[in-house]
Amino acid sequence: MRVLVTGGAGFIGSHIVDALTARGHEPVVLDALLPTAHGDAAQPPPGLLHLDVRDAGAVRVALRGVDAVCHQAAMVGLGKDFADAPAYVSCNDLGTAVLLAAMAEAGVGRLVLAGSMVVYGEGRYDCPAHGTVRPGPRAERDLLAGLFEPRCPTCGAALAPGLVGEDAPVDPRNVYATTKLAQEHLAAAWARATGGRAVSLRYHNVYGPRMPRDTPYAGVASLFRSALARGEAPRVFEDGGQRRDFVHVRDVAAAGATALEAIGERPAGTFTAYNTGSGEPHTVGEMAEALAAAHGGPRPVVTGEFRLGDVRHITADSARLRAELGWKPEVGFAEGMAEFAASGLRD
Repeated sequence: MRVLVTGGAGFIGSHIVDALTARGHEPVVLDALLPTAHGDAAQPPPGLLHLDVRDAGAVRVALRGVDAVCHQAAMVGLGKDFADAPAYVSCNDLGTAVLLAAMAEAGVGRLVLAGSMVVYGEGRYDCPAHGTVRPGPRAERDLLAGLFEPRCPTCGAALAPGLVGEDAPVDPRNVYATTKLAQEHLAAAWARATGGRAVSLRYHNVYGPRMPRDTPYAGVASLFRSALARGEAPRVFEDGGQRRDFVHVRDVAAAGATALEAIGERPAGTFTAYNTGSGEPHTVGEMAEALAAAHGGPRPVVTGEFRLGDVRHITADSARLRAELGWKPEVGFAEGMAEFAASGLRD
């Protein structure tokens, strides 16, 4: 199978290219090498189509002879402030729309999209009195007072976090999350209009070799690893009790390759979302401790700082992906953190 991998020189995309190659497929790698992900001095590697998915003419050329598309190209992370909003919408949503229009024109009907668990907003919570509830965004005054846990919106009781399924209501809480949800809506509309088949893999907190170095757009694992590389203690926001699902990049790449191989069997005109996580929730504090211990660096410092737009707990149930596509993660938390602590970061 000949697969166009957009963002194929990036952190996750490059591992997907490796997974496809190992399975005997032919990846076609396209990447704009955005400075926010690759730095200002990045040079195109041999064979790379150094193109932007917002360039309709270039995308048409890249799609020649292609059987399927794995769309990883995106501007990621929370960014610096709301001034980044036009760039996020342009890269993520306009870019996806241009790509899908070119796919419709070329008759390419198979798409695997890099989705994200951020579309859910806060995760699932259960109140002892009111069952499953959906707390709204946390108030700045509570965060300033160190009150980080959401409370029941009806009675104010403490809540127990749980796993989110794909059928849970979506509630994006920041610009990046909003653009990722818009990508899914565009993919679903494309599938219905063209008879195509689309899958979104809603990635959890992906980590591993080739993560970009410390930038405002990097994930928390990269920020901690970058601090350790400088001999500094990782700075853990809030109280470190935020629950996340840290999933290794090779497992995510295997999920992408598996979805591409299976997508031709799905009904025409359909869109399906799959949570893609390790199934092993850990707190951010636990991740920082494990990474620091494996690296041999200073222990993390819990700062009490926070970012508006961050959610407290978000861990999702990946049972649907395991059951329907037969995928399962192979890299455990301790093993993955030890490898990540020893591996280099991408400049």
